[in-house]
Amino acid sequence: MRLRGLYAVTDSQLLAGKFLSYVEAALDGGVTLLQYRDKSGDETRRLREASALLKLCERYKTRLIINDDAEVAARLGVGVHLGQTDGSLPDARALLGHKAVVGATCHAQLELADKARADGATYVAFGRFFNSQTKPGAPTCSLDLLSQARKRIKLPIAVIGGITLENAAPLVAHGADLLAVVHGLFGAESTQEVTRRARAFNDLFKPA
Repeated sequence: MRLRGLYAVTDSQLLAGKFLSYVEAALDGGVTLLQYRDKSGDETRRLREASALLKLCERYKTRLIINDDAEVAARLGVGVHLGQTDGSLPDARALLGHKAVVGATCHAQLELADKARADGATYVAFGRFFNSQTKPGAPTCSLDLLSQARKRIKLPIAVIGGITLENAAPLVAHGADLLAVVHGLFGAESTQEVTRRARAFNDLFKPA
C-alpha cells in the first residue's frame, strides 16, 4: 500500500465550531490519511462525528483512521491507530481484517517499531520531533533515529509532534512517508488557509 503525503489529525478543541468545514478544507488540499482523534468519553458524539468524516473521506477518496478505538473502526469499516496502551495490535488486525490500515505509535524506540511490524502494523509512527501542543510531555525523536528507522523498517513511516510547514522538509528528507499534523494544519484563520497548508505539505513530497 502506498501511503505517502499529509496525515491530518483532528483535535476536538481546536476545531470546535468549525469541525467539518476545516476538515473538508484540508481534504480539498489533499490528505492521504485522516485520523479522527477525540479523547472524550462521549461515545454517541464520537460515532456521529466519525460517521460524518467517513462520508467526507469517501467523497475525497481519503482513508479514515480512528484513534485508539478498534471497535468504532470496525463498526465503520475503517482503519485504526493504536498507542502503546490502547489495546493489542494483533487483536485489532484480527477484528478489522487484513486490508484495514492499522498504525502503531512507536515513540522514539526502534524496538517498538520492530514489534509493531511483526504484529501486523500497516505503518509505524515516531514522535514527537518538535514541541507539541497536543502531546507536550512526549519523549523527543531525532532525525538520526528517523534515518535509522528508514534503513531498518520496510513499512511507511509517519512522523508527528509539532510539525509545521517551516520544519517539515528535513523529516521528509530523512525518510518520513507521512507527516501527521494537527495545529500546523488546522490552527489556521480560515478554510482557505487550511487548504493552502495542505497543498504545501503535500508539495514537500514532490521531487525537487
